Amino acid sequence: MIPRYETKEVRGRFAMRRLRFSLPEKVKEGIAKVFGEPLSAEEAVRRIVDDVAARGQEALDEWSLKLDRHATYEVPKREWREAYDDMEPHLREALGIARERLEKFHRKEPKGGFMAATPEGMLAQIVRPIRRVGAYVPGGSAPLLSTVLHTVVLARVAGVQEIIVATPPPVHPGILAAAWAAGADRLFAMGGAQAIAALAYGTEKVPRVDKIVGPGNLFVTLAKKEVFGTVGVDGLAGPTETLIVADAFARPELLAADLLAQAEHDPSAEPWLLSPDAALLDAVARELERQLEDLPRAAIAREALANGGLVHTSDLAEALKLADLYAPEHLCLSVERPTDWLGFVHNAGGIFLGEHSGEAIGDYVAGPSHVMPTSGSARWTGALAVRDFLKIVPVVAFGAQAAAELSELGARLAREEELEAHARALDARAQRAK
Repeated sequence: MIPRYETKEVRGRFAMRRLRFSLPEKVKEGIAKVFGEPLSAEEAVRRIVDDVAARGQEALDEWSLKLDRHATYEVPKREWREAYDDMEPHLREALGIARERLEKFHRKEPKGGFMAATPEGMLAQIVRPIRRVGAYVPGGSAPLLSTVLHTVVLARVAGVQEIIVATPPPVHPGILAAAWAAGADRLFAMGGAQAIAALAYGTEKVPRVDKIVGPGNLFVTLAKKEVFGTVGVDGLAGPTETLIVADAFARPELLAADLLAQAEHDPSAEPWLLSPDAALLDAVARELERQLEDLPRAAIAREALANGGLVHTSDLAEALKLADLYAPEHLCLSVERPTDWLGFVHNAGGIFLGEHSGEAIGDYVAGPSHVMPTSGSARWTGALAVRDFLKIVPVVAFGAQAAAELSELGARLAREEELEAHARALDARAQRAK
């Protein structure tokens, strides 16, 4: 069952978080079978990526057949539309409202640059969307059609010219319908490290993209790490996580439901509940057992619960300090006056205030993207946003007199750095204006 801790027992663990993946024995055996020798996940991914980079489409098809038992193929748009039309009306409605809320939320993001004319000349900052983006959508244990919306819609709002979706075969009809609703341009049935390599390097059929976004399993994450530099990536996603801070006013049944919503994602997920109320923690533990009884993915959830825990803190202030140390993907403040505590939060991928704002709402229809930083990376980055699809380009245009004056200053610094060619290039402008 879910472990119980005191603050001192988790403080060190929270402070030393890093990207982690456990490799089940079954997966290790699968790697050895495919490659004919025992390899680490990193070594296996590197071989796949290098092969696709070297041999293109032929290697992509071979790895897809070997690992997914399906050749790579592009799904034509008419099939997306058919899947959308065949979808139950109530699901189409939910899909449409989710798309509209994502668009409305992210259109509020500032996207403009500036242009400042001065007596010196002009300094400007122009903003350009990335031309071609690949959105990876997991399709393993659950068809994440919501991820299509939560990546593609943002890229569309940013003005990306071409958006390509990659998802493992066989493609679930819901993902096709979501691709149609979101406004993607192309969709390829390909998954895993080979899909990331194809997007990064391009093949005869798959165009090379400029940036890859979206979550994935261990092999997808390692492949993104491998191709970074050749292509941009949004980040390296570890197991999903939720940390809830609650007080005596929270309802145990809702807290348990929220922990299980996180736990059912993956056996490696981390669900945490921090509270100064020991009786509340006891009640949540009982609720977890009750709700697990008829949960379809109970086996996955039970395994994930063991990765997290119920933590008894001295007060809410200590709970918030621990939460900041942990820097969770999702931080839920299920307390009587949640806005009073918002100012204490510095590190979180997304913040969900009050028990009415469950994290599961954010997974689908709240408005922000559900692609959020994990494994403590919320200390330095945030949720996927329109800015992730934009490039900021500075522009410098000086007149002769300003260039002469500034070049003289720059030359002093260049010579201090022992970069004489820099200094001479600056001298040439300074002397020309005299």
